Amino acid sequence: MSSTIDEQRDSSPSSSATAEGGGPRRWWILAVVALAQLVVVLDATIVNIALPTAQADLGFGNDSRQWIVTAYALAFGSLLLLGGRLADLFGRRLLFLVGLTGFAVASAVGGAAEGFGLLVTARAAQGVFGAMLAPAALSLLTVTFAEGKERGRAFAIFGAISGAGGAVGLILGGALTEYLSWRWCLYVNVPIAIAAIIGALVFLPRREPRVAGAPGLDVTGALLSVAGLVSLVYGLGSAETDGWSSGTTLGFIGAGLVLLAAFVVVETRVANPLLPMRVLTDRTRGGAYAAIAMASAGMFGVFLFLTYFMSTVLGYEPLPTGLAFLPMIVSLMVGAQVSSNVVNRIGVKVPVVLGFLVAAGGMVLLTRLGVDSSYWTGVVPGLAVVGVGMGFVMAPAFSASTYGVQAEDAGVASAAVNTFQQIGGSIATAVLSALAASAATDALVGVDPSNPAALLEASVSSYTTVFAWSAVILAAGAVISALMLPHGALERDPDAAPVIAH
Repeated sequence: MSSTIDEQRDSSPSSSATAEGGGPRRWWILAVVALAQLVVVLDATIVNIALPTAQADLGFGNDSRQWIVTAYALAFGSLLLLGGRLADLFGRRLLFLVGLTGFAVASAVGGAAEGFGLLVTARAAQGVFGAMLAPAALSLLTVTFAEGKERGRAFAIFGAISGAGGAVGLILGGALTEYLSWRWCLYVNVPIAIAAIIGALVFLPRREPRVAGAPGLDVTGALLSVAGLVSLVYGLGSAETDGWSSGTTLGFIGAGLVLLAAFVVVETRVANPLLPMRVLTDRTRGGAYAAIAMASAGMFGVFLFLTYFMSTVLGYEPLPTGLAFLPMIVSLMVGAQVSSNVVNRIGVKVPVVLGFLVAAGGMVLLTRLGVDSSYWTGVVPGLAVVGVGMGFVMAPAFSASTYGVQAEDAGVASAAVNTFQQIGGSIATAVLSALAASAATDALVGVDPSNPAALLEASVSSYTTVFAWSAVILAAGAVISALMLPHGALERDPDAAPVIAH
């Protein structure tokens, strides 16, 4: 593959120096990429705490509230693969800048919205530009840190941001909602994006290594993947309100599965697939994608239902609720850093499997919560243990998800990471919400529903049910990772994406 790269840049002294010893500029690139990733992951949760206030301000109903979140998820999840391929075709730097700029504009429009329609449209636009930004950011990191200890450190930071970003979003959303306005949960993206844009213009190279004969755009695959993912995510989102047996839910889920199956068939037959099967069939990358999907599914129970527990049982306001997740953020970052120090020596399998088991144990601790539980003795132990485990999973899995990928596939491989993360979370949203509702209903059988104490007990029962199922999901993640991920340190592929010359 190296023979297809621009020979002048590939043989330059600066390129050689960068590949061997690195330099301070690549760490500035990491800072820029981390800011961009923070923007994307914050918006998965930062709006959640602000929803009740936004609903009261704009006057939309409870049945419309979910679409403030779903509009973003639909656009983001369905367009990620297309965004990744566009980054490969037109350049990562260009897509990175376009995604950041568009995301900032959409955030400003959403923050200024005076009606439900404009707010939903702005959230969808955030998803569109986020689908350009996220794969470009990860692929930039992939080609900047190609191997060695520096790659481990860089992906530990990136994985920590990706794993803890949801909790950071809850903290920031609570603070902004309580002390400024719900609108600042959207406005806050603007200064972060501007800082990242300035950093990108300064530090990202204007010329990127180009791959000769880069594949064209697979239009059929793009249409099938977008339609399939939109249908699947929409169907799963409808399950909570319409029920699992409704025609809308089953129809859209079924259509989504059929379209995605057709997408896989097409990708094995077209000359220039949107998602080459070689990206998925590699054992290391395939195992990493599965681990990221399972980790995202398991983490949903922590973010959403523990938020409910702290607000309904402990009576926390938005800001204290967000701050209550700090133990998980700190422990996740510690776990990510520790795991990065061992990946180069023993590979990703052991830390990922161990991380899943530890995180599952943390979820088991959370199943012991009751109406009389306190934050320090009831919540913190489980939260801290889950954080350590997720740190051991996320950093190595993110690093392995693009390891050894060919240069022309760096963008789409990065997009696949975010797609699996999004789909894992979306499926968990629907399944765990339905399990929680069923558990609450069962807890109220034969009980006076007008009794506040009984209602509170039923709510806690629904939360602990979710934590138990999340533990099962994480334990399943350990089994899947043990079976799929290769044992031992990863070997460098000579055809892998090259290090960017600075």
